[in-house]
Amino acid sequence: MTREVTEVIGETSMGAALLCLGALAWLLGGPHYGMRRARLLLAGGGVVATGPPAPERILAELRRRRERLGAEWWALAAGLVIALLGSSVIPVVAGAAGVPVLRRVRLSRRSRRDGERRADEVIALCGALAGEVRAGRQPGAALLRAARDSGGCGDAHAAVVAAARFGGDVPGALTAAARQPGAEGLLGLAACWRVALDQGAGLAAGLDRLEGALRAERDQRGDLRAQLAGARATAVLLAALPALGLLLGAAMGADPLRVLLHSGAGLGCLAAGAVFEAAGMWWAVRIVRKAEAL
Repeated sequence: MTREVTEVIGETSMGAALLCLGALAWLLGGPHYGMRRARLLLAGGGVVATGPPAPERILAELRRRRERLGAEWWALAAGLVIALLGSSVIPVVAGAAGVPVLRRVRLSRRSRRDGERRADEVIALCGALAGEVRAGRQPGAALLRAARDSGGCGDAHAAVVAAARFGGDVPGALTAAARQPGAEGLLGLAACWRVALDQGAGLAAGLDRLEGALRAERDQRGDLRAQLAGARATAVLLAALPALGLLLGAAMGADPLRVLLHSGAGLGCLAAGAVFEAAGMWWAVRIVRKAEAL
């Protein structure tokens, strides 16, 4: 009997070890690592890595999968935990209702980060283009090289590159690319391009002034965001106070979950508190957004 148990334990340990090794190999190589390598080989582009990806790529892949899953689902998980502790379905419903709200907040933050990244790329594009023009390159060739190095055209990179390479409407392509959030500076680049080609004005000088203006605007936004950091932290702290109160009540033995979820007065207090909490958060966010828009 002991021998059979030992064999079962050994087989289980071996299976668990193989499962862990398989999961590690999948994380290191990614689900489509072989397919990506084959595509690179058939395309004949660049050097193809034969070993596992670098740690930076592993972290980037894990971060991408975590963003795809979405942190808003933690609200539903927290609701399930509180529902089990309080023996009520109300926290599950509240957690499920918070998922779309938190998703909207996450997507808004990601859109803002993408806009800031595009703004930085536009500034880099203006600086690189000015340097290429001063080096003696023609505007079309200079734009091709600067766009390739800086990536400041965003999703419309192919259209701008095609217009510059084949003699198309470069200002029109830049204007279309400026519709992306954060890429509004490309409108100034399109204007500089038109003035330089139509009136023979210096393109490099206009690009220098445009780059300086965009940098000053970015620095102003950064200073305003730093000044509003205290207000944001205060709003987050005030929003977390009800949860802190529940923890303190549980530590004192008052059983606040039972009072809130299983009594009429507690349900009324819970509904009123949720309304006031939502109104306070909405008001704080509205004040901060108005200040950022000034």
